[in-house]
Amino acid sequence: MTAALERALRDRRQTGEKCLVPYLTGGLGDDWLETMQAVAAAGADAIEIGVPFSDPVMDGPTIQLANDKALAGGATPHSILDRVRHSDIGVPTAVMTYGNIAYRMGWDRFARSLAAAGISGCILPDIPLEEIEPWALAADDAGVETVMLAAPTAPDERLPRVCARSRGFVYAVGLLGITGVRTELAHSAKVIAGRLKEITDLPVLVGVGVGTPAQAVEVCEVADGVVIGSAVVQRMLDGGGPEGVAELVAEFRGALDRG
Repeated sequence: MTAALERALRDRRQTGEKCLVPYLTGGLGDDWLETMQAVAAAGADAIEIGVPFSDPVMDGPTIQLANDKALAGGATPHSILDRVRHSDIGVPTAVMTYGNIAYRMGWDRFARSLAAAGISGCILPDIPLEEIEPWALAADDAGVETVMLAAPTAPDERLPRVCARSRGFVYAVGLLGITGVRTELAHSAKVIAGRLKEITDLPVLVGVGVGTPAQAVEVCEVADGVVIGSAVVQRMLDGGGPEGVAELVAEFRGALDRG
């Protein structure tokens, strides 16, 4: 049986349209949950909830700042999951955080906590394929989809193993480096998306380095969709509120729908 995250993305793809998954920092401000609900209503197919971590090795200045602000405001994994558990966001959600948080809580307990909060998927970008199995098995048992990242430098023989272990979708990393908005789309974004599309039927979404609606449309000439992080989080940091963040997401949705 296809789980909620993968089903939502496949349903969008089945219509011939492109998938849109915004990333929002959990615990950032008092209205972060309302922002997620507004983003869902604006056309997101799913939402990545960033659980703040003190040393986010994959993230650039924007998301690092958001992490710092959320942590300073008292956000914890438990408080974020508790808020989500008691709310209807409107679309499937996936948590994006780092291995230390899951490991310290315990793989099984963390997986069950996500499932109990109604969260469909989980992305742990600092745990490589060779070390993911203890977490992934616990997640499988709890019904949580483990989304794997595929780097643009991955050799051909590695990508099928990444795809085989991934659930929900395959996260194609658009460029070498950290998250953040760039002035143009990296050539590597379309290349890694194309390599993955050749070997898997899972939805292939590109994230990292996709920061404008035009870049999203460009990479979706190959990919099934995009993950939009820093641009959305910057709008949160700027005090855009639920309406302002939803307006930005609606711009991405409209651009993808027009193609």
